Amino acid sequence: MVHFRLGSTLLLAAACLLVTKDVSTERVITCDDAYSVQRLSCETGVIIVQAALYGRADREICSEGKRPQQLTNTKCSQAGTVDVLKKRCDGKRVCELNTNVVRTSDPCSGIIKYLEINYTCFPANHLVVCEHSLGHLCCDIGQVIHVYGADFGRRDQTTCSYQRPTSQVQNVYCSSPTSKVAESCNGRNSCTISASNSVFGDPCVGTYKYLEVAYTCLCFSRAQMSGGYDESTTKRVITCEGPYNIHRLSCETGVIIVQTALYGRADREMCSEGRPAHSLTNTECFQHGTLEVLKKRCDGKKFNSSSETPSSSTMLCPRLSNTLLLAATCLLINSGFSRAQHFLAPIETALSTERVITCDDLGNVHRLSCEIGVISVQAALYGRADKETCSEGRPAEQLTNTHCSQHGTLDVFKKRCDGKRVCELNTDVVRTSDPCYGIYKYLDTTFACFPAIRSVACEQSFVNLQCDEGQVIFVHGADYGRHDPTTCSYGRPASQIQNVQCSSPTHKVAQSCDGKSSCAVKASNSVFGDPCVGTYKYLEVAYSCRCM
Repeated sequence: MVHFRLGSTLLLAAACLLVTKDVSTERVITCDDAYSVQRLSCETGVIIVQAALYGRADREICSEGKRPQQLTNTKCSQAGTVDVLKKRCDGKRVCELNTNVVRTSDPCSGIIKYLEINYTCFPANHLVVCEHSLGHLCCDIGQVIHVYGADFGRRDQTTCSYQRPTSQVQNVYCSSPTSKVAESCNGRNSCTISASNSVFGDPCVGTYKYLEVAYTCLCFSRAQMSGGYDESTTKRVITCEGPYNIHRLSCETGVIIVQTALYGRADREMCSEGRPAHSLTNTECFQHGTLEVLKKRCDGKKFNSSSETPSSSTMLCPRLSNTLLLAATCLLINSGFSRAQHFLAPIETALSTERVITCDDLGNVHRLSCEIGVISVQAALYGRADKETCSEGRPAEQLTNTHCSQHGTLDVFKKRCDGKRVCELNTDVVRTSDPCYGIYKYLDTTFACFPAIRSVACEQSFVNLQCDEGQVIFVHGADYGRHDPTTCSYGRPASQIQNVQCSSPTHKVAQSCDGKSSCAVKASNSVFGDPCVGTYKYLEVAYSCRCM
């Protein structure tokens, strides 16, 4: 682990964060094999790598079938592993790789190595912006943006794929992690970033890309805190070994969560005053199990003072000046928040509000998405309202009319996107006429994500909407068609599921079910018509239950 290489000290790195309870810590180990895949994933939130080791720290892990001499060096570590992993994985929900990614050299020839990663899943806002669109990061008053990670490229064939040629979406190994979003947006209340090659470079020429950003909102000061994250603070405490020395871990607010710990020595400088040179020579000395001891003793406390070093009766490196390294996180648990409360909020309360701008181009994809909940379009403009947006490389005369608006744009968006988790389109969908000839236009959409129940019924089946006693159904949106090749595909011929551009938004479910406590609707052509003859379809409904 990365803490095996840190200084011969008692180091306490404490990040005092105000977080929800949706934080989990995971550990993944993969034996060194060119073909083995190591997968980091967060069911909710995004990845933040805490520690990483490529090498060997004990004789048991990945030892099956190996010769004893291949397991002897338990102080083997590849320098820079954690930096590689943080750059590649931080801010993502899923990150896959193999040991080839970190194997820049052989840290211990002849030794069987493995890759071990500790990571935490933190709640975050997840934003996806198609190439040539503008993404908006925004926080509430009194909060500022903190970007966990950003990547410009392509990792699947479906995101930002609406009406793009197959050749432009088939390269799914195009990845370019970038710090430019953090450099532009961190510490600001709101921020706009363009998903373009001119900003991030072109990691895969000929591929239509998108920008993924994971960020959270930090309270500007503790005095303004009302929930969410507070700013991080880091503490460092160094204590040399001695029978009367006291190691104190403390969080002024919140509680201690120990992340990493080292008892041993990793350099010659720390705690070296007055020591003979021969007692400082071994800089790869660490006590196994130190982290577990400290976590058991300190986690959950506001402070901890101890004059004991872990397993001090058994010295790991006799005649050396030993040390203890701790890395801890102080978590402020907002006791008034629970996941249940989050989803039982009144329907009028949006989970988040987003804004997406896409410059007018036949091929550009405009993407609306809700990681949690469903889309409800609040405002939409096709035209021009200022001279700055989508102005790069345009002559001045194409930007003069700032009162240009296509009538009916909002209605088109609401019919097409409301109630969906993801909605992709281009300007052809709303361009029924030219509202301002000669002016370069753009599509500007503001939408909210509302909590909702999602129900899917395959063709010729019934969808059943049900609310508890005292509640009634409110339908956010419904669509009859097909948007992917996997839903309702079991045993169907390939020809019946290959058309994934089949969409027929409908108000019929709302007309039949709104205001009722239960409702059944058949997914059939006789009810909704046939939007794509020969395709096996399904009905998607997003609804919520409101108190009567």
